[in-house]
Amino acid sequence: MKIIPPSSKPDYDFLAGAVLLVDKPIGWTSFDVVNKIRFAIKGKLGIRKIKVGHAGTLDPMATGLLIICTGKFTKKLNEFQDLGKTYTGTMKLGETTPSFDAETEVDGTFPIEHIHTGLIEEKRQGFLGDIEQYPPMYSAIKVDGQPLYKKARKGITVEVKSRPVTIHSLEFTKVEMPLVDFEVTCTKGTYIRSLAYDFGKALDSGAHLVKLCRTAIGNHQLENAWELNELIEYIRK
Repeated sequence: MKIIPPSSKPDYDFLAGAVLLVDKPIGWTSFDVVNKIRFAIKGKLGIRKIKVGHAGTLDPMATGLLIICTGKFTKKLNEFQDLGKTYTGTMKLGETTPSFDAETEVDGTFPIEHIHTGLIEEKRQGFLGDIEQYPPMYSAIKVDGQPLYKKARKGITVEVKSRPVTIHSLEFTKVEMPLVDFEVTCTKGTYIRSLAYDFGKALDSGAHLVKLCRTAIGNHQLENAWELNELIEYIRK
């Protein structure tokens, strides 16, 4: 199956099945993007229903690559979901939040004076390979039929099990305390927010995610993705 980049002006057959690479804007949920594309396709084709889905959720504050499938190709979503992911981002040391990112207010502050590049590199080694990770309470994982984030917003804390993930690579590309830029390649199901939180703990401090962009899913690159507004305009032509 060939995925055509937007620059080649493809003639998509949305009902038979299309695969769209989309750069999710900040502040949008992944479902917002799906709904926007679905609405545009229905208007273009003059139909009431069409299947549209995405392969791998991005948090609202995150940007980057979403793979969107339409029509009969929605059956292929699991194939894309199983692929490894690459992200770039920034974590802020010395502060934690309930959501492990900047969507919620800081709930804890910690010293960072003892942190240096040698310590960061030492602790980085412990996050490579197979690790156990606890999902954030502010996540869409369901417990007793309800997403965790709904319980978290009500102040309800529940016990969640750790899950195995694999970190294929983790590089720190820039350190300007308290901000640390990174690039990580990992298996599906990895929470980068949890990675930032756990890394802060490993440094005997705290950390939360302040920026995140998904740059690749398998061999599919963000550089070949549509800007959402451009895609909507293209669909409506």
